[in-house]
Amino acid sequence: MTFKNKVAIVTGGGRDIGRAVSVKLAAAGAKVCINYAHDEASATETLRIIEAAHGTAMLHRADMARDDGVAGLVAACRERFGDRIDILVNVAGGLLARRPLAEFDGEFYTRVMDVNLRSVVFATQAVVPHMPSGGAIVNFASQAGRDGGGPGSALYAASKAAVMTFTRAMAKELGPRGIRVNGLCCGMIATRFHDEFTRPEVRQAVANATPLRREGRADEAADAALYLASDAASFIQGANIDVNGGTWFS
Repeated sequence: MTFKNKVAIVTGGGRDIGRAVSVKLAAAGAKVCINYAHDEASATETLRIIEAAHGTAMLHRADMARDDGVAGLVAACRERFGDRIDILVNVAGGLLARRPLAEFDGEFYTRVMDVNLRSVVFATQAVVPHMPSGGAIVNFASQAGRDGGGPGSALYAASKAAVMTFTRAMAKELGPRGIRVNGLCCGMIATRFHDEFTRPEVRQAVANATPLRREGRADEAADAALYLASDAASFIQGANIDVNGGTWFS
């Protein structure tokens, strides 16, 4: 796969799966705008990795749950790399906390929905006017959007299910313009997400129950994203593809 002379935005692109996507896109020739919200050290390391391999990338700090953050990211990317944006990979998102129904409140609901769904909706809205025919959008949903998630992740699961549905809707709306929109539903990938929110014994149990008997890797999720963004997937539209080692069959 080659992305020579293409411009890509990766939201949440500074660490874990986002880093893997950013690094692989740059290695394949893309000019990559790496968005991050909080972890500047990880994002800076991602940029260092790309530049050490003679790739082209830039960093931009913005909260994708805020309209001004989305607008600023797109403006910065266009200023550095030109008006055209060929690829958008929406990785930004998170669980925030594990809470059962009895512990929900309006603020928590809004934060979870904003970081996982609003970020995707309005990044898409902001990028599409600058995306030519042949462009591609890849949204990171989750296996949680299919199976309801683990304990305390109901709102996260609901927001990721909404990302899956939004992906299908945009596939129909943007397809006539030559823009492909697809999603990925990752299972347990070894990232900081699970370091923070999943107990080690739970992770081991899930790995043991997976036909491949292990957790996934960030680079494996990134490979799937690059495939969907590439011309090799030119007739795949509106798909939400499972990347879970066989723990769930959709």
